[in-house]
Amino acid sequence: MRIAVLDDDSAQADLVCQTLSAAGHVCHAYVAGRELVRQLRRQTFDLLVLDWNVPDMSGEEVLRWVRESLSERLPVLFMTSRGRETDITSILNTGADDYVVKPVSAAVLLARVGSLLRRAYHLKPPASKEVFGEFEFDLSAKHVVARGATVAVTQKEFELALLLFQHLSRPLSRAHILDVIWKQATDIPSRTMDTHVSMLRSKLGLRPEHGYRLTPIYGYGYRLERIESGTPPAAAEGHPEAGDA
Repeated sequence: MRIAVLDDDSAQADLVCQTLSAAGHVCHAYVAGRELVRQLRRQTFDLLVLDWNVPDMSGEEVLRWVRESLSERLPVLFMTSRGRETDITSILNTGADDYVVKPVSAAVLLARVGSLLRRAYHLKPPASKEVFGEFEFDLSAKHVVARGATVAVTQKEFELALLLFQHLSRPLSRAHILDVIWKQATDIPSRTMDTHVSMLRSKLGLRPEHGYRLTPIYGYGYRLERIESGTPPAAAEGHPEAGDA
């Protein structure tokens, strides 16, 4: 999963990111609230870990912005040194999903994060296959069966298709896709992702006449949707969660 950490203590932020990265997550640290909000307008994250007292925009203000501005229910874990009962109840009532008081051990942090992700995304134990309607993904053989026929795809195409189906109807930023599929590589040509998307659209038949729409969101990323027969073509796309900064 892709996680954003807000903490103005760089050593603490690094420790949190190292812990989460070791567990297989992709972690990005921010030291100021407004910078995190700016990135939330442009990128998708799966979970936020927020400190309270940070420069220019507090964790509480970031939380309020998230709940007021994002249509997706983004899980938020508050991790702060403020441990009074009134602080905890205030933040939970504002919309946080969980609250831990520093210092937090790596084991407790991972347990809390894992619990939030399972609740938010209904994660299941690892399986050998994932099925989405008429599409079946064999996770060990890395091949796709689409409408009863095996489709030859590359490993990156397989991973990208699986990511899109796992986030069906949810907009995914280019940064999110690069992190998960290309592991934050900096030498990937800008057209590489577009080419992979185009190949998937063709190979898997992700077109309205087949019940799916895979579309670019200008200046943001991509979204895969399941559509009903007779649904008119989409109008010009825009990020549905927040306006461009």
